[in-house]
Amino acid sequence: MKQILKLDAIFNEKFNFITGLLLLFLAIYLIVAFISYFSTGSADQSLVTDLRPGELENTNRSFENYCGSTGAILSYFFISRCFGFAAFTIPLFIILCGLKLIGASTSLNLWKWFFSLSVITVWSSITLSKFLSPLMSDAIFSPGGDHGVFVAQWIENIIGPPGLIAVLAVVALIFLTFVSSETIIMTRKILNPMGYLKQVKFTITNRETSDSATPEEEIATQPDPEVFDDPAPQIVEFTDNGTVVNAPAGIPTSDDVEMTIEVGEENDKAEGNRVSEEHDLNTPINPKEPFTRYKYPTLDLLKKYDNDGKPYIDRSEQEANKNQIIKVLGSFGVQISEIKATVGPTITLYEITPAEGVRISKIRNLEDDIALSLAALGIRIIAPIPGKGTIGIEVPNAKANIVSMESILNSRKFQESQMELPIALGKTITNDVYMVDLAKIPHLLVAGATGQGKSVGLNAIITSLLYKKHPNELKLVLIDPKKVEFSIYTPIAKHFMAMVDENEEPIITDIDKVVRTLKSLCTLMDYRYDMLKLAGTRNIKEYNNKYVNHLLDLSKGHEYMPYIVVIIDEFGDLIMQVGKEIELPIARIAQLARAVGIHMVIATQRPTTSIITGNIKANFPGRMAFKVSAMIDSRTILDRPGAQQLIGRGDMLILNGSEPVRVQCAFIDTPEVEVINKYISQQPGPTHALELPEPITEDNGGGGGAIELGSFDPLFEEAARMIVLSQQGSTSMIQRKFQIGYNRAGRLMDQLEQAGIVGAAQGSKPREVLIPDEVSLEKLLGQLHQ
Repeated sequence: MKQILKLDAIFNEKFNFITGLLLLFLAIYLIVAFISYFSTGSADQSLVTDLRPGELENTNRSFENYCGSTGAILSYFFISRCFGFAAFTIPLFIILCGLKLIGASTSLNLWKWFFSLSVITVWSSITLSKFLSPLMSDAIFSPGGDHGVFVAQWIENIIGPPGLIAVLAVVALIFLTFVSSETIIMTRKILNPMGYLKQVKFTITNRETSDSATPEEEIATQPDPEVFDDPAPQIVEFTDNGTVVNAPAGIPTSDDVEMTIEVGEENDKAEGNRVSEEHDLNTPINPKEPFTRYKYPTLDLLKKYDNDGKPYIDRSEQEANKNQIIKVLGSFGVQISEIKATVGPTITLYEITPAEGVRISKIRNLEDDIALSLAALGIRIIAPIPGKGTIGIEVPNAKANIVSMESILNSRKFQESQMELPIALGKTITNDVYMVDLAKIPHLLVAGATGQGKSVGLNAIITSLLYKKHPNELKLVLIDPKKVEFSIYTPIAKHFMAMVDENEEPIITDIDKVVRTLKSLCTLMDYRYDMLKLAGTRNIKEYNNKYVNHLLDLSKGHEYMPYIVVIIDEFGDLIMQVGKEIELPIARIAQLARAVGIHMVIATQRPTTSIITGNIKANFPGRMAFKVSAMIDSRTILDRPGAQQLIGRGDMLILNGSEPVRVQCAFIDTPEVEVINKYISQQPGPTHALELPEPITEDNGGGGGAIELGSFDPLFEEAARMIVLSQQGSTSMIQRKFQIGYNRAGRLMDQLEQAGIVGAAQGSKPREVLIPDEVSLEKLLGQLHQ
């Protein structure tokens, strides 16, 4: 333990800052030495190549390099013997390392820079040796150093000078493609200049002449006079690829309408391998005790994908879609002045600015025509885009990118989030990480047809919480009527689960146990409200803040309250089997439990009105809709159409406000979840799941008949003696005295009431003790033994 603390003390912020400063000074020293070498190298050459004992100290100032003998030796080695002018990339990389350690530039990816600068160094060394050596024949070093001379000669010996030039050109092209996808576009322009002449604006006469040999089709359309106030039909001629070749006056063509393409910036990466770091709390009570050595899951447990990250732009695809959109809208008399394409991971949003005088209220009616023209599913028209005077047309990309869970969690947005219950769901069309706080939603309704990504979405929600919360801060209640979806979370039952009876299965699959668990949560909710009232707080956040700052009297039963998230995988199956018996406790929890930290996520693959009733919808403001089969299902889940036009595979609409947001759900597969759960199960944590209180039933009292002492808790007699001696009927006192959980202490108190030792519960006040002394207690216990 001491060795670990010493290592933590060494690798801290001060150490990194000092190391970063030293690296910066080293880089500046090398740069000065390199520059000085150009003028002093010839004078120092003989000394460096034949260094004698004592000359390194430079006592006689024999070395003329501005940085002394060390500078002369280093510059000779890196410039003359190694890379020539390309050696300047070495101090450049050292500068980047220094800035990273100091913290001046936290977003630097040093591995990417190392790879890039290594390629640049080797390539420049060879290229400079090949092309500049003849121009610097009198210099004491080769422009590419000895390394460049050797490699260039070796390659020329094998494939000759033309082969060397070809290799250098291909390597440069591959490297530039790796650095920026714009290289692909520029290469296409160079190899096929005629394909990009459409960007040059010609007159109508020139267009008619150049396109005279092109096959044409004539579209004559009479627009609806109630929609468009056009006095007569417009005759518009198009080529097969959608280019207008003979447009009437005033109708913009595809060449007249310019399109800008944007791609959202990739989110800044998180620092380190964890998104939640352990840190000491400056409060009298640490809620993470006694499991302060618990380690949060690391990012290397998640998979990375080759096509994950910044979306790829296919310029030809965007141009073709633009032309088709103009073709369809133009045939209906809709004139546009500008198009902006925003390329997302799976969807591209074409933002259209209509020309003056164009009414956009009926443009939504063209949805099917545009979908037919583009031969694509999942097209959705937003007319108008909220807050803008534009029309949005969402078109699926021909090549979809996988949005991995790693790319979502490995972002500064998620790492620096201060949300109580952060759930990272995926990426928007603008490539932004989409996150919500479940504590503020506060309940989420998930729907989608089979195989459209609903189960993956639930796994993404759970994984987000596991990466951010400590076992003392969060408990899960997983209800799985299908018995197979949540079974992979069994290994973390002791760390993160809550259940009525710890002897039962951690994942609740039995219908009767589901009802019992939900009623138990209602009992816990009432108890927590009593504790909030006693503490004088309004919600769980204020209550826990008072608790950790030692502002509550612990003798009154105050405990740290973890958030409880209830996730039901197939709500429709439960409703079909038990109906109102399960709907009523869910509705009660949804109405009242937000303030005490109990939140619900319910999912169904049948979003019908018989399953998602008005009572449920009214209390679940957060909605997450994957692809559904019919518009009526979309209206049920979102109160509007749209979900039936999604493309599946994690494509979803999230409603957390006035307008839904289209998001590509993060993908996490079963092996990843299993690895994360195995990691968590190996961490220090609770030895048993959190026990939920016994639900209150109608026949809760003692009733008639004899009482058998053998059916009572083994601690019953000890607890009875303690209560009578202290004359305080307090459940929290039983907890502290016998070091047992709240549930067992509560059952003991109910048994004491059943035996007539204490009176009925009085809210948060201690119960009345009915037995005056120990003698009377022994008589009562003797009667119970008979």
